[in-house]
Amino acid sequence: MATIAGWQTAASLCYYSIFASTAFVREEFALSRTLVGVFLTAALVGYTLALFPSGAAVDGFGERTAMVASLLVLAGSTVAVSLAPGFLPLLGAAALLGAAYATAMPASNKGIVASAPRGRENLAMGIKQVGVTAGSGAASLVVTGVAAFAAWRVGFWAIAVVATAYAVAFPLAYSGTGGSGRWELPDLSGLADDRAYLLLVAAGVFVGATIFSMLGYVILYVEDVVGASAAAGGVVLAATQIAGSAGRIGAGSLADRLGGAGGAATVSLAQFSAGIALFGSLAVGITALPVAAGVFGGLGLTVLGSTGVYYSCLGDIVASDELGAATAGGQTAINVGGLLAPPAFGLLADTAGYRVGWGALAVCSAVGMALLWGVRREIAA
Repeated sequence: MATIAGWQTAASLCYYSIFASTAFVREEFALSRTLVGVFLTAALVGYTLALFPSGAAVDGFGERTAMVASLLVLAGSTVAVSLAPGFLPLLGAAALLGAAYATAMPASNKGIVASAPRGRENLAMGIKQVGVTAGSGAASLVVTGVAAFAAWRVGFWAIAVVATAYAVAFPLAYSGTGGSGRWELPDLSGLADDRAYLLLVAAGVFVGATIFSMLGYVILYVEDVVGASAAAGGVVLAATQIAGSAGRIGAGSLADRLGGAGGAATVSLAQFSAGIALFGSLAVGITALPVAAGVFGGLGLTVLGSTGVYYSCLGDIVASDELGAATAGGQTAINVGGLLAPPAFGLLADTAGYRVGWGALAVCSAVGMALLWGVRREIAA
C-alpha cells in the first residue's frame, strides 16, 4: 500500500502542478480568470477522454505496467507545459498531462482493493488518496517556492525529475495483479442497472465541481481578494491539501467503524454538509489571510477529504472484476464537474465577483449531498 501511495503522490505532483501555476500562467500569457479556468479544463478534457481506455488497459494487463508508463508520460508532459510558447500549445500540453494522469485512479484503486486488509478497505483507500493531496500540496510549495527566486518553469522541471526517478524504482518494489490479457472497452450494461452506482456517479459531478473549482482559484483568491502574494497563496493551497490528507485518513477510519458502503456514504454525506457552510462563509466575504486559510483548511478536511470514501463506497458497490470500468465511470463524473465548473467560476468571478462563485459552489455541495443521501438509502434498502 505504501508503494502505491508513493506512486499516487508522484503522479499527483505532476498533474496538480498546473493548479499551483495559475498566478504565473495568468501573468505570463495575460489571461483573464475565465481563461485560467479554460487552461485547467484542457487538462481535464485529456484526463476524461483517456479514462475508459486506461481503465480497460488496467483491467486487461494489470496495473503495474500501466502505472510505469503513465508516470513517464506525466513527467514528459510536465516539461511540455513549462516549455509551451503560447496559449494554444499550453492547452495542448495540459491536455496531454491530463491524459497521462487518467491511469491513476483505475490502477491505484485496483491495487489497493487487492492488497488492503479485510475490514480496513476504507482506511486503506484513504491512505492511498493522501497521495493526491500530498502530491498536489508538494506541487504548490515547489512551483510557488521556486518561482520566488527563479523562473516558475524550473519547479516543473524538478517535479519531472522526481516523477522519472519514481517510475524507474516503482517496478522494482511492486509486482501488481494480473488481468484478462486483452484490451477491450468495458461493457457497462451491468453497472447501468445499479441504481446506487448511478446515484454515486451523479454525485461525483458535484464532487468534481467543488474540488477543481476550489483548487483552481485558491491562489488567485488570496492574491485578488485577500491581497497577499502568490507565494502566500501557495502556502494556503498546500495547507488545504494537508488538511485534505488528514480528512481522507480520518474519513476512511470512521467509515470502517460504521461499516461498508453505507458507512462510506454516511461520512461523505456529512463532509458535504460541512462544505455547504464553508463555501457559504466565503460567499459572505473573507479578506483576512488567517481566516481565509482556516476556511480553506476546513474545505480540505471536508470536500477534499471526501474522495477516499467516495471510491471506497464505489468499490463496495461493484464487483472486483468491474472495478477498473466502474472507477473510470466515477472519475469521469468527477471530471465532468471539473470540466464545467472552473471556467464558470472564473466567469462569475470576472463578472459578478468571487462571492457569487463561492455561493454557486455551496449550491453544488447541497445537490451533491442530496444525491449521496439517495445512495445511502439505496444501500440500506
